[in-house]
Amino acid sequence: MHWIDISIIVIYISLIFSVGILMRNRINNFSSFMIAGQGLGLSLGVTSMLGTELGLITVMYNAQTGVLQYFSAFHIGLFGFIVTLVIGLSGFVVTKLRDMNVKSIPEFYGKRFCQKTRIIGAFLLVIGGMLNMGIFLNIGAKFIQSIFGFESTDQTLKIIMALLLLIVLIYTMMGGMISVVVTDYFQFIILSVGLIFCVFYSILILGWTNIFDSIEKISLNPYNPFASKGSSYVVWQVILAFVSAVVWPTAITRALTMKDSKTIKKQYIWSSISFLIRFMIPCFIGICAVVYYQNIDNIDTLSLMPSYLSEILPVGLLGLVIAGMLSAFMSTHDSYLLCWSTIITNDIIEPLYGKKISSKNKINISRLIIVILGLYILYWGLFYEGSDSVWSYLGITGAIYFSGAIAVLVGGLYWKKASEIGAILALIGGLSALIGLEPIREYLSINLKPEQIGLLSLLFTCSMMFFGSLLFPRKEVAK
Repeated sequence: MHWIDISIIVIYISLIFSVGILMRNRINNFSSFMIAGQGLGLSLGVTSMLGTELGLITVMYNAQTGVLQYFSAFHIGLFGFIVTLVIGLSGFVVTKLRDMNVKSIPEFYGKRFCQKTRIIGAFLLVIGGMLNMGIFLNIGAKFIQSIFGFESTDQTLKIIMALLLLIVLIYTMMGGMISVVVTDYFQFIILSVGLIFCVFYSILILGWTNIFDSIEKISLNPYNPFASKGSSYVVWQVILAFVSAVVWPTAITRALTMKDSKTIKKQYIWSSISFLIRFMIPCFIGICAVVYYQNIDNIDTLSLMPSYLSEILPVGLLGLVIAGMLSAFMSTHDSYLLCWSTIITNDIIEPLYGKKISSKNKINISRLIIVILGLYILYWGLFYEGSDSVWSYLGITGAIYFSGAIAVLVGGLYWKKASEIGAILALIGGLSALIGLEPIREYLSINLKPEQIGLLSLLFTCSMMFFGSLLFPRKEVAK
């Protein structure tokens, strides 16, 4: 690592921290801490959503997907683009939520159904979300370990994870959503520029035709996802595209920060392009890494991309890319930690307390929860063992929350007969997705793939919502 690269990294991270300190003075209530006061304009809202979704974890798992599935992995980005564009044009779900002036999906549960539904929904959201986030720290540490060429030992990995967590905790607690949004803005610009350079530099080194020829020699079906992964996997990707854009809390929180529903639609229309790019560019870099190394049998697929970049990128560009990646790491973690902690405070603790909690106390409670959640992801990242790809892991852990949330959210917004009992049954039904976790699958000797279990879980929760609402109707309907 050249001193110029290190200087770029240090200067950039220092500037980001300075922004966090400056933004701290703008936090005057819990709304500004959680959703930036719901006053964001279009450009900042778009780049914030893209910055959150273009994190280090995103780059890593998409590159790994490219390594494992080659060009057939591009369909994930294509579905993301189409689904996000349709949502932007139609305003499906997102505009109704913004018009209700809620700060989170569990808050919608409370307004549409009851406080019990809100608390259960928030509790399951946090369980799924924290399991989902549990491997983020480990992946970030592996990126640092690979790209800096540190020793590949567990002790080194643990030290890197602890240092990364400390940086993230300090930054997240300082400025809340306002700092997160500003970080997202700069991180998106820096990382986007860096990744685009990586693509063109890879093509320059490897050759455009050679990249395709090399992959075609390795795989008989490098372009067709139906042939390589099966129809259930492809259908699952459409569901995940909808979840990423609408149901996942970090994305919908960005939408709810917008000043009105009209701006939200524009936000999604513009964001759809980058939902395509954020999958395709890292996938392509992962494919280039396969072509570069040729024999990857003894190389960790997750570490392949950072090792490749550390070898091919020139001085200066390497520092820029690493700075962007580290900023992306911070952006994703502070977004997730802030999202989960404020939902616990706003949608679990305050309703259970039964009284209004002052903004100051809610902010302090959220900051304490951020520390607790940070310690949890450190523990989970150190001890979880599983060989599923990161993308498969994220999909099935997220399904613990979103399989029930899809049924309750869509049903609650568009079906008048949706009832409290139906909503609660659907939310609890989402726990069925736990079966898809690799250690549980192996323990129960289940031969189904994670995506198949996820689809069955979604079908189950929708059935619970439908039949539960018909058998136990709302009081108004019963009359």
